[in-house]
Amino acid sequence: MLLLLLLLLLLLLLLVLLLLPPLAMLRQQQSQGPRWSWLAGLQHRVAWAVLCWAAAWQQRRLEQSSLHVGQSQRQTLRWCLKEAQGPRCPLTESTDMTTFRNHLPLTKASQAQEEESGERLLPPTSNQHHGEASLQATLLGLAALNKAYPEVLAPGGMACVTPTSPWPHPLPWPWHALSQVTHPASKAPGALLLEALRSPGLRALEARTAVELLDVFLGLEANGEKLAEAIAAGNPGAPLPRRAAELREALEQGPRGLALRLWPKMQVAVTLDAGGQAEAVAALGALWCQGLAFFSPAYAASGGVMGLNLWPEQPHGVYVLTPGAPLIELLPVKEGDREEAAATILLAEAQKGKEYELVLTDHASLTRCCLGDVVQVVGAYNQCPVVRFVGRLGQTLSVRGEDMREDVFFEALGRAVVQWPGAKLLDHGCVESSILDSSGGSAPHYEVFVALRGLRNLSEENRDKLDHCLQEVSPCYKSLRFRGSVGPARVHLVGQGAFRELREALAACPSSCFPPEMPRVLRHRHLARLLQSRVLS
Repeated sequence: MLLLLLLLLLLLLLLVLLLLPPLAMLRQQQSQGPRWSWLAGLQHRVAWAVLCWAAAWQQRRLEQSSLHVGQSQRQTLRWCLKEAQGPRCPLTESTDMTTFRNHLPLTKASQAQEEESGERLLPPTSNQHHGEASLQATLLGLAALNKAYPEVLAPGGMACVTPTSPWPHPLPWPWHALSQVTHPASKAPGALLLEALRSPGLRALEARTAVELLDVFLGLEANGEKLAEAIAAGNPGAPLPRRAAELREALEQGPRGLALRLWPKMQVAVTLDAGGQAEAVAALGALWCQGLAFFSPAYAASGGVMGLNLWPEQPHGVYVLTPGAPLIELLPVKEGDREEAAATILLAEAQKGKEYELVLTDHASLTRCCLGDVVQVVGAYNQCPVVRFVGRLGQTLSVRGEDMREDVFFEALGRAVVQWPGAKLLDHGCVESSILDSSGGSAPHYEVFVALRGLRNLSEENRDKLDHCLQEVSPCYKSLRFRGSVGPARVHLVGQGAFRELREALAACPSSCFPPEMPRVLRHRHLARLLQSRVLS
């Protein structure tokens, strides 16, 4: 009877929400009067009550599953096998984990396999993988964000500036009444930014990924005067000449701290961590979003949500690997050469301080696929490992078998940029010389394309510093350079907008998937040529 009453109460709350008119824009206008303000307040209170109930329900599910990880993963395995049942499925729902591993060998989602077959080992998830893990990440992420920044989810406190939200599971319209000024699904990026600029009281900005938020701020600088004119003229909405003047004044003072000058109450930027985003977060934090926190509700990879972020106050994202679907295994990574170990382990067996490659079971085709995402265990949530993401094995550079990892290369590039006077790194991409046929009879080498702020030209001395830094961080690379087997890295400065064009080209690819991971090593010649065509020096 109690459960029935709770269900009836929930249905009643949802009905009230659905009957209330969409007031997100109306409550921004002063002329609507106290009646609309009262309805908007009621709408927000009801929406928040439903969110709290749903988040508490998901929190209980997480506690139960994370306290009994082994049992939870066995249940997930049974679910995967049940979903995959058919004439091609060699296993039954009663299969244990050992038999499952023995019957299904590991496969690798290597770039070479994708280019040769034209297919992905894991299907693209352009629908944002609307599953239990995505819903859990969204609800618990909203609850955690509200706990850390209580005023962010107040009416009109948050605006999304990209057409797609960073929350892994899109919620029905009533949920947008909680905080958002704009409804991103039906609007272009320029219109979304314009509406956000009209709201000086914002406390949070949303963007699907950090690289897309970087594009938004670069576009804001490039088109600032047009945006100011539109705001002053009231296109759309009422004319706001004073707000237009504030925008012009804020832009005149330069990029550093621009977000807080435009929105003095701003506290946090919400973006989805999807691989290759750290560079954009660093650039935003050093310039436009200086003084703001960054929060990613989840870490997502091809195939779905891998981990939940329950700690918005952490400066660098850490995530709980959950035992629910999709089924996650961990492949121990050996130190040094990172060759794979003989067998995978389950979540409860993970050891603090160790590095592992994520292995995901795709229930549609029943394959155990090594994703290439490497994590380091930094703690535990009950019996579940808490991890930080280190890098992607698919983004390794190797012209002579040196296997320059993504995180190692980024460390070297960061050391070099610090030595370039006045420079701030915005974006970079790497290409092995064989892709561009640029060796010209010389030793194979790396072609590195960088987008910088504060530096318009690179001297030969500055270019050479990257190669020296690569030798400092990689003894293998240093040995190959000493023997002449590998040539010096060649650094190219590209113009503004080059990496935005690269992302547009990537999004147009048939194999484009959600989330839109940012590649740092380009394997396709046409993408490398795109950056090459935008070289300034």
